[in-house]
Amino acid sequence: MFNKGYKIRNYDFKLILLILALSTIGVFAVGSAQQSVQQKQLLGVIAGTFLMVVISLLDYTVLLKLYWLMYIGNLVLLLLVRYLGYETKGAQRWFQFPGGFRFQPSETAKILLILFFAQFIMKHIEKFNTFRIIGLCVLLMAAPWYLIYKQPDLSTSIVMLALFCIIMFAGGLSFKVIFGAVAVAIPALALLVALALQPDSDNTILTNNQKGRILAFIYPEQYATTTAYQQLNSVTAIASGMLEGKGYKNNEITSVKNGNFISEAQTDFIFAVIGEEFGFKGSLAVIALEMFIALECIHVARRAREPAGTIIAASMGGLVGVQAFINIGVATFILPTTGLTLPFVSYGLTSLMSLYIGMGFVLNVRLQVKR
Repeated sequence: MFNKGYKIRNYDFKLILLILALSTIGVFAVGSAQQSVQQKQLLGVIAGTFLMVVISLLDYTVLLKLYWLMYIGNLVLLLLVRYLGYETKGAQRWFQFPGGFRFQPSETAKILLILFFAQFIMKHIEKFNTFRIIGLCVLLMAAPWYLIYKQPDLSTSIVMLALFCIIMFAGGLSFKVIFGAVAVAIPALALLVALALQPDSDNTILTNNQKGRILAFIYPEQYATTTAYQQLNSVTAIASGMLEGKGYKNNEITSVKNGNFISEAQTDFIFAVIGEEFGFKGSLAVIALEMFIALECIHVARRAREPAGTIIAASMGGLVGVQAFINIGVATFILPTTGLTLPFVSYGLTSLMSLYIGMGFVLNVRLQVKR
């Protein structure tokens, strides 16, 4: 399974440095947001780095032979969490373990589906743009997507749809199919949202909580003390940091974070903590690191020796880019509230470890570049 033919000059040390730099910022930011979980975050970074390096030295082409096992295992986990999972705040997304540790199958689902489709598409690459294979890909994605959507987890299900589009594009989907799908999807999505937000409608497309988040984004002044409260405080925190920030773990009484005006600051709104304490410079550094990681993955994808490697690297880059954009968009109030973490920064061991595992595969793709 370990390939002895790897050459050190093909190892992507740049990507590792970018990931570790961003993770280091995350450890400090999480410690400021909630001191009690900083040590867990640090241990997650250490364990994740170890797994990333080990996976990078394996042969991903051998591991991908288990692609159907990955898919079935993923479905089993998503089914189990639906019936046996731990429920909190109206959502059933986690397995609860002793010691306060939680496992969220929807986070590992992103990586497992990338690996599954990388191998599945490569197996059918000659007939990939046929109606049969495209339809089969849609059906295979629909099952795990539906289980995640019904948890309910609208934010992750949206990311999954974006990730599926990236996978299909990286696999070589015809532009004719892409333009046709876009032409149908945009008006259909607009109609679906319009129907879902009807005030007197009995439809179950969106939960009341999800409707409230979208309406709070459209009419923030009407929801300033309820649903829009967190986002408005997040924007205030980021703005108050100005250029230099108020300083790490400052004790200013005017601090939005110190006043506990932002809930889940260590996860969903970690960017607000960074903006307040490290200012515009710190915020820009985080955005730049997220972008450079995504771009480096795309660079690896362009040099991959086979379609599976291209799909893995491009999809991981897309996942980091899309999820970072949504998380920062929520914190800056340019998108409705979601429950997504900021890659490599937010607290969340399942998310962190899953990303490190995915990056291990990207590093392995880089080691097996075209001659």
